[in-house]
Amino acid sequence: MMIAFILLGALAICGGVVTIAARNAVHAALGLVGTLLCVGGLFASMSASFLAATQVIVYAGAIMVLFLFVIMLLNANSPITSKDPIPYVRELAGIGGTVLAGAFVVLAFTYKDPQPLAAGVKGVGDGTALVMGETLLTRFLLPFEAVSILLLVAIVGAVALVQRPAAQPDGVSDTDEVLLPSAPATVLRLPEREVRA
Repeated sequence: MMIAFILLGALAICGGVVTIAARNAVHAALGLVGTLLCVGGLFASMSASFLAATQVIVYAGAIMVLFLFVIMLLNANSPITSKDPIPYVRELAGIGGTVLAGAFVVLAFTYKDPQPLAAGVKGVGDGTALVMGETLLTRFLLPFEAVSILLLVAIVGAVALVQRPAAQPDGVSDTDEVLLPSAPATVLRLPEREVRA
């Protein structure tokens, strides 16, 4: 089991690198699918079958299908050009990554386990999904429904972005109606080419 854990962990890291380094949005999404499948395999290697099934069905299945639909709807599968649309985006990303890494270091050195492991295992009912489902649909029902509404709003927003009328080359939008006077039709005759035998 340790060999499978190490192998799946290495594949998950490779999938994460592909997700970050890919210039094509579809390739990045497929790298994320591979990472999520490997994380599901990591859960399965630790005998957490419910978490493994949830990881594969919800994240690698439903969420990634949503991502791919949005990528296809927005036509974002073209490679990224070298020009950044936002000025100083790389510098801001470097600062944000440094702050995030510092926050992880602080959390790693100041973390305290809130309760012993045995008490945590007893609290989830020996790993069954009954207690998790009951807690999710009773105590945390409002956040659960808020997340589902948020996903629905994201889908509607993606469709609304796609349905925006495209700008015409002459500067006239599709919503403006311009009445042009009718002109008489003229017939142009092109010179016939000489056929050489």
